[in-house]
Amino acid sequence: MAALSSIERTSLVLQGRLPDRVPVDLHDFMVTARLMNVTSYADYFRDGAAMAEGQILAWRRFGHDVLLVENGTAALAEACGVQVEYLDSSAPVAHEPAIRDLDDVARLEIPDPYSVPVLAENLKATRLVCHEIGDQAFIIGRADQGPFSLAAEIRGMSQFMLDLATSDERVFALLEYAYQVVKRYALAQIEQGAHGTSIGDSPSGPDVISPAMYRRYAYPYARRLAQELRAEGVLLAYHICGNSTPIIADMVSTGAAIIEIDQKADMHTCKTAARGQTTLLGPIDPSEVLARATPDEVMAACREALEVLAPGGGFILGPGCALPATTPDENIAALVEAARRYGRYE
Repeated sequence: MAALSSIERTSLVLQGRLPDRVPVDLHDFMVTARLMNVTSYADYFRDGAAMAEGQILAWRRFGHDVLLVENGTAALAEACGVQVEYLDSSAPVAHEPAIRDLDDVARLEIPDPYSVPVLAENLKATRLVCHEIGDQAFIIGRADQGPFSLAAEIRGMSQFMLDLATSDERVFALLEYAYQVVKRYALAQIEQGAHGTSIGDSPSGPDVISPAMYRRYAYPYARRLAQELRAEGVLLAYHICGNSTPIIADMVSTGAAIIEIDQKADMHTCKTAARGQTTLLGPIDPSEVLARATPDEVMAACREALEVLAPGGGFILGPGCALPATTPDENIAALVEAARRYGRYE
């Protein structure tokens, strides 16, 4: 088969077909800050034009198929009133919750992505990337956190977990609010020209809560988001960090176009659950392998993943989560080269 463009290659995979090779993704927003030689990550992650330049610079250097445009895990939380700390050498983090009582949910307003500065800058980044290379690479404009994760940041993680443990029914009003915020922002990312959007909902995974709690509090909102976005022609990628194996069948059944898995998930179980249903993305360890190993070791880890996850289609090779800023260029190049050299679906 003749070589395809990155958009053609990725689109065929998402349609359940077999292109020339496995596409490769880089979850590299931290790496882009390093490549840009910025003196303050805090300034960089609030500057849409700079973030776009960094994404394009990384793409020109590494030639990956799929770009994930974002500035971390706290943008929507900040838009909802959470105090966020911007760090000089890392991604921004949620610092203080927006509400102290679940009854306060009633006073929260759904933020306008185009008028809240942090969201507007993220949208600018997506728009500029799409304008510059959107006809050459598959662009995912990240919708930040999923409803469960956003609710946890708005309430504060410890208090939110206590709400779940005590079965406080008022938590559903918070989850509904968070759902509406996430969906509005997801659609805004598509309005910038992105080919798809994505959410991370890691606090809902088995490393934090039980599968039973996941199915009660997180799954209904993730499924509804995937289904409603699909009805509007929008592709959603869905990520939960950690060992998602116990809930992988549930994640697949949400109808999300892409399920992102990390190194803790059992590849064979995930492949069985996803086969013919969705596309898996991952699962190369970003910290111990991509950031710390040798290029040969990166290549070996990628070959192992390709052997298990590529046959029959439905697979995009990439990191299991965000790459640390310190990830060596030669290891990123090895990841991309592994897909080109060994990424065949047969």
